[in-house]
Amino acid sequence: MGKFIKVKCKNCSKIFLKDKGHYKENLKFGHNFYCSRECESKYKTRKRRILKCENCGKEFRRAVSAISPHNYCSYFCAAIINNRKRPERGAKTIECENCGKKFKKWVLRNKKYCSRACLANAKFYTAEKLLKIIKTTARQLKRTPARREVSRGVDKACVRFFGSWNNAVSTAGFTPNRSHDNKMYKRANAKAIDGHLCDSISEVLIDNWLHKNNIRHEKDVPYPGTKHKADWQIMSKNQKIFVEYFGLANDSPRYDRSVNEKRALCKEKNISLIGIYPKDLYPKIYLDNNLKNKFRGYMFL
Repeated sequence: MGKFIKVKCKNCSKIFLKDKGHYKENLKFGHNFYCSRECESKYKTRKRRILKCENCGKEFRRAVSAISPHNYCSYFCAAIINNRKRPERGAKTIECENCGKKFKKWVLRNKKYCSRACLANAKFYTAEKLLKIIKTTARQLKRTPARREVSRGVDKACVRFFGSWNNAVSTAGFTPNRSHDNKMYKRANAKAIDGHLCDSISEVLIDNWLHKNNIRHEKDVPYPGTKHKADWQIMSKNQKIFVEYFGLANDSPRYDRSVNEKRALCKEKNISLIGIYPKDLYPKIYLDNNLKNKFRGYMFL
């Protein structure tokens, strides 16, 4: 019993034991002793009074020391009453100079932006800086960058300065990527080392990698019972393996639906599906390692 000390509950006056470590800690910080959480809650709330909100009539508790001549359950209710009493401070609808979003402000004070992010973008980015970012990103990727490959602030600023992301890319001297906004799904045929016709340079890189690693493959193989075609089928005796390059994933809702359909078909037909994305190919110095990781564990490699 030497390690425990008798103390009295601050709420119900019950005598109970408290270990010496917590006893000293409570004395050090000036905390009260409670025999249970229920007693602690009752003691802390009994000093609060029940008030009624002057705007919505909702009942709420507030400490005696915090009671004022006018009491509200929230800042929202307080704002409604205060703005009703002072109509000259009424909210005005203004348009953000960065993103164009319309928003309301009670006190304007030359407020021009809907958020701190828009304020930072407007003050930091200029048309020249945005074009420089696009060119630098393109040089690192060794291709035209997609909108998702730059920060959100950059793409929004590009829309503000140039009207759209594609306009900014064109101004920087590059050809815009295909987009579902203007339904540009044209194929650019290119030939791989083994003679296979591919729909893009990215597909050529994958086909050439398969050829160089002696992985026997077939191009444009139909999915069983559908009009869908797989980019490649690996010629394996042990299992059926499809390889797909999802180059427009997350860029087009229609394309994403097609990707989901292919995944569901492979699961239904017990076909192994290896999905390859732009991040697996670029920059090219990581292509070999990334693809080896994708194909690791299969019998042919």
